[in-house]
Parts: sequence; C-alpha cells; structure tokens
Amino acid sequence: MPKNKKRNAPHRGGGGGGGGSGAATSAATAGGPHRTVQPFSDEDASIETMSHCSGYSDPSSFAEDGYSVGFYSVGPEVLDEEGTQEDLEYKLKGLIDLTLDKSAKTRQAALEGVKNALSSKVLYEFVLERRMTLTDSIERCLKKGKSDEQRAAAALASVLCVQLGPGFESEEILKTLGPILKKIIGDGTASIQARQTCATCFGVCCFIATDDITELYSTLECLEAIFTKSYLKEKDANVICSSPNTGLYISSLLAWTLLLTICPISEVKKKLELHFHKLPSLLSCDDVNMRIAAGESLALLFELARGMDSDFFYEDMESLTQMLRALATDGNKHRAKVDKRKQRSVFRDVLRAVEERDFPTETVKFGPERMYIDSWVKKHTYDTFKEVLGSGMQYHLQTNEFLRNVFELGPPVMLDAATLKTMKISRFERHLYNSAAFKARTKARSKCRDKRADVGEFF
Repeated sequence: MPKNKKRNAPHRGGGGGGGGSGAATSAATAGGPHRTVQPFSDEDASIETMSHCSGYSDPSSFAEDGYSVGFYSVGPEVLDEEGTQEDLEYKLKGLIDLTLDKSAKTRQAALEGVKNALSSKVLYEFVLERRMTLTDSIERCLKKGKSDEQRAAAALASVLCVQLGPGFESEEILKTLGPILKKIIGDGTASIQARQTCATCFGVCCFIATDDITELYSTLECLEAIFTKSYLKEKDANVICSSPNTGLYISSLLAWTLLLTICPISEVKKKLELHFHKLPSLLSCDDVNMRIAAGESLALLFELARGMDSDFFYEDMESLTQMLRALATDGNKHRAKVDKRKQRSVFRDVLRAVEERDFPTETVKFGPERMYIDSWVKKHTYDTFKEVLGSGMQYHLQTNEFLRNVFELGPPVMLDAATLKTMKISRFERHLYNSAAFKARTKARSKCRDKRADVGEFF
C-alpha cells in the first residue's frame, strides 16, 4: 500500500460518522487517486457504518483459524478469564461492523467471529440491543453472499436465537429470515453445503421462536419435501446410492425430527402414518451417516408413538428388527472400520429401543452439575444444540435460561468466585498433565515395541 494512503487511512479505533468521506478527501489532497468506498449493495449506501467499516478490513490479516479480522480477534485468549467483558464487547462491535464490509472474505470471517463469541458466552443484553443490526447483516449475507458466506450467516442466525430464547425478538428474526432460508433450502442451484446449514438453522430457529402452529407445519412441510426425495422408490434397486444431496437430506431429516418433538399429538399421528413405512428404506443407503440418521429418527418415532399409545403395534416389526440387527452386527469388509464401529454402536441402541423399549442413559457433566439423557427425544435435542454451539454447549447449559428450561435443569446455579476457581485448571497445570500423559503413552509404546523385538529375535 502507498505511504500516502497508509498515513491518511482512518484510525481503527473510530473516526466518527464521516470516516469514509474523510478518508477519500485525505487521499485526494495527498496526491493519491480518489478512492471511494463501495457499499455492500446500492440500496444500503445511506448506512453510516458503511462509510468507515472498510477501513478495518485487511484480507491479508486473516488468521488461519478464521476468527480474526484485521485487529479484531475473537479466540480463546479473549474468552478466558483474563479478558474482560468490555474487551469482548468492544471487539464484537468491530466484528458486527465488518459484517457489512465490501469484501466477502471479511464479511464471512466477521460472521464466524461473532458466532464463535456468542457460542462461548451468554451475552443476552448485548445481543438484545443489536439484534436488528445482526438480523439485517445476516439477511444481506444470505441474499447476496455465496456458499461459505451463506453458511456462516445461517450458523450465526441459529446461535442468535439460542442467545435470545423464545419470545418476540426471536419471532421477529424468524419472520425476517424464514422466507430466505426456505428459498435457499429449495433452490437447486444453490450450494449443497449452504442449503444443508440453512436446513439446520431453519429447524433450530423454528424450534426456539415459533408460537404459530401454521408456521410450524409450514416448516415441517418444507423440510419434508427435501428428505423424502431420498426414499427408496419401487422401481429402484434394494440399495439407495448416496448422492451429492445426501448431506442435505440428512440435515433436513434431523431438523424435521426435532420439530416433530414439539408438534401436537394429532399432527404427530399424521406424520407417523405417513413416514413409518417409508423411513426404513433409508437404512439401506450406502452412506453411513444417512443410515445412522434414519435409525435414530426411527427410534425417536417409536418413542413418540408409544408415548401416545402404550400398546402401539408396528406391522412390519419382524423385517425392521432383522434389518436393525444386521446393521448392529455389520461386518462387511468393503466398509471402513471406523464407520462399522460407529454404526454398530448406534444400531445396538436403536434395536434395544425398538425391541425392548429401552434407552441407555447417558450422563453429561457441566461444571458442578450433571444432566441425564434418558430418552431419544432428549438425546436428539441435545445433539442438535451441541452441533450449533460446539464446545460452548457446556457453558450454555450452565448459564443459558432457554436451554436450562428445555432440559428441565431449573434456574442457573450461582457459584462464588472461590468455587469457580477450584473448578478451573490453569493452563500451566493442563500443560503439565498433558505432558505427563504423553510421556506415559510413549513409554508404554516403547515397552511394547521392545517386547515385539524380543519375540522376533527369539524366532
């Protein structure tokens, strides 16, 4: 960059509402070519933030982890105990400004940075004040952006609704973004990855925000129209071959299953009658993730059906259990060992659910608390929000009132500073622990190698 542009560039800390025009004037008086900042779209030229947000971005300064844009970085070092709330909010404000930048790469990284910060902290008041700005940014990125930018925007929308919980604010977000998400999901020319993320986002946002039964049914139909395309047709062979759309079918099926858990009994009965005899065909798909998604969805449907009628009878029980047992003991050599191990583990549980009405209780620990996952409905809900929040799931289970209500955990447990300190392990202690574990593994491997060498020499 020429020196005259560097010297006259607006200061990163601000520059007021007329930052863009000031920068252009300075460049002109310094002898450089007149350079105007292009807004994200023509109709947005009146937005004041557009005049100075481009001064923050420098595509060459993107970090490998994708969380930093220019001097704004939201990573572990910001979110630990050393970083203050003010520092985090200051950096987030800068990232929110950058979601309107003219560079697609900058917008995408800014969206990811905000999403990662909101996944790791509960910032209800901060988000509440800026929900309209964030919704506006997400809407533009979904409409104007390409694949990766649309994925980042949809992922942020999910976390935004998790932060706000049910209520008027989330309803407004869903009303604004719902039609756009629905359009992308059904758009055959859009990126498969973008459609996949939008399907998950649509399901999660509707689960949190919708209070309108017609909106819920409309979302179910939208997702249903996608994953039913993967059903085995009568003219097809016995095995469903995976396609580039398989990931989209899986996301749509899982989002549909999530919404089914909050439907009225009358609607659940209709869906069971419609899908109970078609869903098992997905168990023959050659994609392991589709087989697992179909198996877990079937287990959940059986749980819902038996919850409504304890004497529920499934006509094709014998053929279904045979198929489930085959998948639970699958030893086909043409399949990867990791896939077989994962599949066998899941389908052992699914078979128990279908045959014995049993669920293997799982325990989730977060801070001083424990949560017992004792049903397929609870497991599916937990898995969905774990996918949305990632490593921040445990923190949100401790502090997010919406999630605590969903999992019936009661109000957040208040802990004093001394208790929190005893629960945390310092970085140095963690480093020592990992080093000791690494040395122990290395020593064990060395002994094992020595034994093999001795046996080889003996023979």
